[in-house]
Amino acid sequence: MRHRLITTCVLASAAALSACDRGDGFEQASESITAAALGQGIQDLAADSMGGRAPATWGEERTVRLLRERFESLGLEPGNGASWVQEVPLVSLTPDPDMGAVVRGRGTVNRLQHASDFVAVTERVAEAVELDASELVFVGYGIVAPEFGWNDYEGVDVTGRTVVVLVNDPGYATGDETLFNGRAMTYYGRWTYKYEEAARQGADGVFIVHQTGPAGYPWSVVEAGWTGPQFMLAEAGDAPLAKVQGWVSEETARTVFAQARLDFDARAAQASTREFAPYEMGLSLSLTVRNSIERSTSRNVLALLPGSERPEEFVIYTAHWDHLGTDPSLGADSIYNGALDNASGTSGLLEMAEAFTALRKAPARSVLFMAVTAEEQGLLGTAYYAAHPVYPLDATVATINMDGLNIWGPTSDITVVGFGMSELDDVLRVAADASGRTLAPDPEPEKGSYFRSDHFEFAKRGVPSLYPKAGVQDFEHGEEWARERREEYTRDHYHKPSDEYDPAWNLDGAIEDLRLMFAVGHALATGESWPNWREGTEFKALRDGMMGYAPPAAGGE
Repeated sequence: MRHRLITTCVLASAAALSACDRGDGFEQASESITAAALGQGIQDLAADSMGGRAPATWGEERTVRLLRERFESLGLEPGNGASWVQEVPLVSLTPDPDMGAVVRGRGTVNRLQHASDFVAVTERVAEAVELDASELVFVGYGIVAPEFGWNDYEGVDVTGRTVVVLVNDPGYATGDETLFNGRAMTYYGRWTYKYEEAARQGADGVFIVHQTGPAGYPWSVVEAGWTGPQFMLAEAGDAPLAKVQGWVSEETARTVFAQARLDFDARAAQASTREFAPYEMGLSLSLTVRNSIERSTSRNVLALLPGSERPEEFVIYTAHWDHLGTDPSLGADSIYNGALDNASGTSGLLEMAEAFTALRKAPARSVLFMAVTAEEQGLLGTAYYAAHPVYPLDATVATINMDGLNIWGPTSDITVVGFGMSELDDVLRVAADASGRTLAPDPEPEKGSYFRSDHFEFAKRGVPSLYPKAGVQDFEHGEEWARERREEYTRDHYHKPSDEYDPAWNLDGAIEDLRLMFAVGHALATGESWPNWREGTEFKALRDGMMGYAPPAAGGE
């Protein structure tokens, strides 16, 4: 059993922050994180010569080699025994791009085109899966949430059928703060949950209606991410899987609803109320997903700085090195360079490693720097590590995740995705106060970013995880300008070949953010505290059980 201790460093006032230095050269080490080095790392990782860094490609070979060489040059040790990598067994299913789909019923036939109208994949490792005249059922948001008194499947049996669901959750659509979490997406709003729930209900197929606002990204992101090779962990889990899962564009959904003689807007509005009931559409869907199957092994890259006093306790920094690879069908610009997403975070990970190795004395606890694979395919690298941890999760103090750094310039705030969920906010606040900055919640909670990056695989197993992002209070241009830059990136560059390094980027804000993340890791690695989740969060019971904390006895004793 581990015991939670609160140390002076963790709860220090801003004025006393320097007391946490302990003579190990913290300030000088922090200053080793520079914009020039960060920018060069981004350029190296996002170069055309890296091929878009797709897992199990020659781009992975070059990326892993670069990371291993950089970590080794810093004097770090291999993070997995004698090895720098943790192998992650994957299977890749590439659906036939020429597939079509047919919707029949109400006296009409509607033929849908792959990629432009819909995308479809399967997680069943099979050369072909088929939906043959599968009946369509509209189940609203496809949510079963007893704690919210919500069941979109009540009164209908969808076994062997195909369900049509809306993206996000009812709180987003209504803006009602008393409904789910209001505009902030819950896990019930994520596409992963909707596929999982449909399979639990026995559905053969599940299609999510894409809408840019509630999804948080345009159709082009879906088209790019859900065509071509689809990676998954090779080991089979126990959870049920639908035969086919996919998306339909909003325009296509409207034509299908019209074919069913339904008003899409009216049905969607009703789905946000407790009066909603699932609706059999009187239509059937037929399609076949034919796959080419390839098994491969990708790699997480692990580098370790052993602790000087308590090396059996760990602070972990994560960033995903992978991106979407190369698609020759796109023409001249066919490489998904992934400069912001996530060459920036991976270069930041290297800068973090350099700062820790620049300390005059290694911190008391060990620090693990982990560049993970296959985040873009569903957080697979961290999912594999969390299921097969090299270092025990109950020996892991916390994780700090870097995914998409600030390329627009310094801000007075720093965003905490999942703000208020864990005591790690307190550690970050001490560092932020010392530099005259403030913490801010996610300005776009409707996008569900908390469930979309590598920290989540640790969080859902109970390990406290911090996910800082760029602030929006831009010193030079103000908040409106900063928000516009975020929206512009999402609209024009996110998951597109145009996500390339730009020498005009202002990386000074990224450096300030990285130095705060360094301060957090330093405080944790030199201290003795075991930060926990806050009361009321869904992960606290997991952490308490992992650490052996007994719940309060009846009567509060």
